[in-house]
Amino acid sequence: MATTGRPTLDYWLGEYAAIAEEFVDGLQADGIGFAPPLTTAQRELRAATMERLAAKGARFLNGGASVSTGFLSSACRACVGDCGSRTFYINLRCHRGCYFCFNPNQVNYERHVREDADWRGGFDRFVAEVEAVTHVGLTGGEPLLCKDKTLAFLAHVHQGAPAAHVRLYTAGEGFDAAFAREAQARGLDEIRFSVKLDESERAVEEVLGAIAVARDIVPAVMVEMPVIPGQEEAMRSLLRALDAQGVDGINLLEFCYPLHRWDEFARRGFSIKNPPFEVLYEYEYAGALPVAGSDEACLGLLEFALDEGLGLGVHYCSLANKNIDQVLQVNRRYPLDDRLYRLEGDGFYHVAKVFDQDVIAVQARFGGCGIPCQREDDATLVFHPRHREEAEKAGAVVAESLCTVQESEAGPYVRELALRIGE
Repeated sequence: MATTGRPTLDYWLGEYAAIAEEFVDGLQADGIGFAPPLTTAQRELRAATMERLAAKGARFLNGGASVSTGFLSSACRACVGDCGSRTFYINLRCHRGCYFCFNPNQVNYERHVREDADWRGGFDRFVAEVEAVTHVGLTGGEPLLCKDKTLAFLAHVHQGAPAAHVRLYTAGEGFDAAFAREAQARGLDEIRFSVKLDESERAVEEVLGAIAVARDIVPAVMVEMPVIPGQEEAMRSLLRALDAQGVDGINLLEFCYPLHRWDEFARRGFSIKNPPFEVLYEYEYAGALPVAGSDEACLGLLEFALDEGLGLGVHYCSLANKNIDQVLQVNRRYPLDDRLYRLEGDGFYHVAKVFDQDVIAVQARFGGCGIPCQREDDATLVFHPRHREEAEKAGAVVAESLCTVQESEAGPYVRELALRIGE
């Protein structure tokens, strides 16, 4: 690692690099395969793709973790940072057995395969907790394995939060017009189908048939599925087919390894993105680790949809987008001094830092300009990222610190998670 000539800064850059390396090494010791570390050329290629997407009219949310064009479900907009949005399940029973399913990571998984969750009580507590219920989802397991309970859930939600947007997730097996009408009558606003391209052609056609039925009854019809590397051509064909059916949109999910059944991933030649996270943290989302190649495939499909002029809405929801909400919810509860900290779209607080010999020089320059700054210790000065250029005029090497507020028994405190230079 190149040195900056600032010993304290170099020490901390080395510490964060070592933490990231130790994280990957620990997983590799368990037999999990990682792709080679991302190169500068690969990062530049991705940045160029994002620039092209922006020029073609794509929209970016949550620090670029969400990229979309055309129709975007209001539930997707509310997914990050909206305290009035929550997803429930009746139970976790499913007939599919997908090797990439992350439900086994759910709390009380085995129990809720055997018996139902307290979905009525859970929803009622949610209504009591929040100022307004805006969005409610029902997932599984497979909700269509218990149609009567699914209809009861929809009715209960509609009674308790009649203004809420309600959506249902399903693989589509057993879906028919009669169920669709009953669900819509109980307040269903949106349905999302999962399509598995590695199943038989007949199975895929059956799901497309269910989608066609839903299109005539349910207000908004979508597909939501992970994009598996190697299936790009089949995905392009699927996008065309969905567009021809008049489907509102598709959510392309970054394909993830849920920390179990690695043998199934290995035999298909998959490896984990390296680094798996731009900011390392104890993320709680059950999806776990991103598979290398899925991010590029998702962005490529989004660009394909734009180039083809498809009317279908296409939304890339990355693993980072799933993880942001956990951090953002906490950071919004604890506003930091906005003269120094900026809460970014990635969910983290950003603050600029200089170290060692730069501290006195920058503090003196800022004092003359009336720019607020704060000494953390003898070797560190922090200030708002907007003042980076002014600090660089003093010859300083400016680092950007990414932080979150950490809750503890002793009270909340600011925890630094990453330190970057050259941003």
